[in-house]
Amino acid sequence: MTPTATTAPAHAAAVLPAMLPLTLPTGYDVPAEFADAAAKAWKTASAKLTGLITSHPDRFPLYTEDGKWVVDGEAWTNWCEGFLGGQLWMLSRRADQSDQARFRSAAEHYSELIEDRKSDDTVHDLGFLFWSTYRRWFEATGDTAKRDVVVEAGRTTASRYREAGRYMPSFRQPDSLFIDIMMNIHMALYAAQQTGDQDMARKAVDHCLTTRRFLMRGDGSASHEGMFDLETGAFLKQTTQQGFSDDGSWARGQAWALYGFGTVYRFTGERRFLETAMAAADFYIEKTGDRLVPPNDWDEPAPVRPYETSAAAAAAGGFWQLAGLVQDRTKAQVYADYAVNILRRLTEDDFLASPDEAWEGVLKHGSYHEGKDLGVDESVMWGDYWFLDTVDQIQQFAEAQRSR
Repeated sequence: MTPTATTAPAHAAAVLPAMLPLTLPTGYDVPAEFADAAAKAWKTASAKLTGLITSHPDRFPLYTEDGKWVVDGEAWTNWCEGFLGGQLWMLSRRADQSDQARFRSAAEHYSELIEDRKSDDTVHDLGFLFWSTYRRWFEATGDTAKRDVVVEAGRTTASRYREAGRYMPSFRQPDSLFIDIMMNIHMALYAAQQTGDQDMARKAVDHCLTTRRFLMRGDGSASHEGMFDLETGAFLKQTTQQGFSDDGSWARGQAWALYGFGTVYRFTGERRFLETAMAAADFYIEKTGDRLVPPNDWDEPAPVRPYETSAAAAAAGGFWQLAGLVQDRTKAQVYADYAVNILRRLTEDDFLASPDEAWEGVLKHGSYHEGKDLGVDESVMWGDYWFLDTVDQIQQFAEAQRSR
């Protein structure tokens, strides 16, 4: 592929003073059956998280093997410590009342264990760590010291920016850009919003525009990775680390795109990002349809493992967010229903572990890294997190509707 010169993208003027709210269509109702599915999810999560922090105190596993959490397995990169604390924060509100204080104490403890990572500039994943933990802590208490941790993590994220190419590189190497970073770039936008640092905002938005230009395709699919010339910043090629092929469609990366670009739209009001999120969402629906849960990569012929639940869980969150952002009522209804249907499917017995079975994770049939044979057809920590996070968001909407 001929190198493509990177021109200075026209970025949005500023980060908005506050994130755009989610507004579902007037009259939209969550199906009554969702309440039973949610209760089932929280009952499982309460049992599994209790077991994890009791059996492996102060450990942060990424995936299971044969249904058992692996605490000393290969990690590839250090990106998952926030998902355990994030689940504990949710359980501090959603568990049985008699258990909420115990989960709250654990949530604070597991958040504190990762605070020093706020200045870790060797990874691109600080949003996964701190948006799920310290952001929740700040929102629960109003303690500005907790917000300051999130801001510092955002500054660290922005510090990875490369002017040559206008992007923040992946952890792998400086010429590598991952679609995953779209789920973390809002940390820099949040820090810019809180501090008024417009140069930080510029870097974050430039990164998103670069990702949009070189990793998103005309059919709405996302490439996992893009490679750049380090000296000139010219784009070289699309490739993949976790998909079936360089020109394939890795499902979890697609979820990162539809969720991440939607989140960036909420911070900036820049409609190009909303349009990109919608294109990614429509591609997911086109490829997955009524199955709701995709394989690891849609372009893999006759995959041995037909499901990747962590991609579905993250995508559900992205669909629900889009439903509250698009102005087209029909589109919003489609996205909201699709999110709800994914979650109802994930709470069926073939995907959701039962509270009393030996399987230690929440969601079965997730995958971490098929190429490295890590956590394949297992529970994975981020899958459990986004599953519960989206259940929680939809419940909050339903509860607000009932209180009116």
